Amino acid sequence: MMKTTIFDMMKRKINLLITFSVIVLVVLSAIQFYLVKTAYDYKVAQFHTEIRNKIAKVTNDYSDIDSTIFNKKDLLYKQLATNYISNKKHQHKIKGELLQNNFKAELTRKLQQEFENELPNLKLDFAIVLNKFVIFRNSQKTDTVYSERPSINNKLYGNLASLDNAFLVRSYVGTTSGTTVNSDYKLLTEDTLYVSVIDWEIIILKRMILILLIAIFSILTLITLFIIAIKALIKQKKVNDIKTDFINNITHELKTPLSTLSISTKILERKEIRDNEEHFDNLVSTISRQNNRLQQLIDQVMTSALGVSELELKKEKIEVNAFLNTIISDFKLAHNNTTVICNFKTNEAVLPLDKFHLTTAILNVLENAVKYGCNTITVETALADNLFNITIQDNGIGIPVNKHSLLFDKFYRVEQGNLHNTKGLGLGLYYVDQIIKAHQGKISVAGDLGKGTVFNLSIPFN
Repeated sequence: MMKTTIFDMMKRKINLLITFSVIVLVVLSAIQFYLVKTAYDYKVAQFHTEIRNKIAKVTNDYSDIDSTIFNKKDLLYKQLATNYISNKKHQHKIKGELLQNNFKAELTRKLQQEFENELPNLKLDFAIVLNKFVIFRNSQKTDTVYSERPSINNKLYGNLASLDNAFLVRSYVGTTSGTTVNSDYKLLTEDTLYVSVIDWEIIILKRMILILLIAIFSILTLITLFIIAIKALIKQKKVNDIKTDFINNITHELKTPLSTLSISTKILERKEIRDNEEHFDNLVSTISRQNNRLQQLIDQVMTSALGVSELELKKEKIEVNAFLNTIISDFKLAHNNTTVICNFKTNEAVLPLDKFHLTTAILNVLENAVKYGCNTITVETALADNLFNITIQDNGIGIPVNKHSLLFDKFYRVEQGNLHNTKGLGLGLYYVDQIIKAHQGKISVAGDLGKGTVFNLSIPFN
């Protein structure tokens, strides 16, 4: 109960830490986005100011670009004002004549050419929009012939198709005096220049490239650190789980021989048992086996603490086929219900091997097959590419392909669901891998769940 509670608390702490980390990452990303957006808005405003200043240098009053055309415009305005005063019924007609004047195309061309000459590095579209056309008379109230919100439909000159992506450069206010038959009047006009820079977004992005790179690098760094931290937490949790599982397993494994030794020792204390030679020999044999079992467990744990380079092999020249036959014979005595088929394709091959360690390694593979439901094992040998190959194939329950890469990890044991169906320390195959590597060899595994398992041990000729 205590173990479960501690495990649950640890799991909750990890989940809370991950959640908190995600929140912090989102907040920092939001702040970074805000800073970039603020910098972007500043760059846009700065760019607009820059364009306004450059256009202002071109002309403060665009009428000086072509005085002849603008004189035509002034004459038109006066004529329209006079017509309006004479007959107000012409108001809608006057609006149309204001917007559809006969010098519209020519003035557009003149202004466009001026911008191209003075601002060759920028591609501009522009529009001059009429906002107001107001007549003041001394004896009567003011007549507002035309007064509307800026709209591209009120375009006097220019090629701009929409005001959506355009910005206001400046407004031009003009006043003209005139005289009609009945009274004097003053004409007030207002039109506004709007400019749109083609591909202005690219220009802004180029100016922000350093800021964007720093922002992207910062975000990627945060995400990378977050992923590394989460992986470290998951790895640490996995290590803790493995340690807990290892302690539970080794406790179980040690209790079995210790319990047997304890019981056997107590039985030996009985006089009638000591007097019975057969029972005495059996108990002594049992104690010897359990003592060997304890020694093997201790050896496995000690070996697991050593790396490949730290293993001290005591190699001797061994005829491999005879060596394997001896191992298999001993294995059959302990597992008389398991069929072992030998198919040796090598003739009296002699290799320098550590007899003790390699015996233990091969027995580990054979016993591992029996643990996982095997009743038939095939052992084959072959020579290929200066390698002595030992193939051990069983017809057990098999191992899922996605678990193959984990089989030789320290303390790893294949699970069925969340339960281990067989007891062990998770050191057997790790030990085998270490011993084969110490012989400069390789071990590989094939097969799948429900299809049995094939282990291939390759040892080079030295």
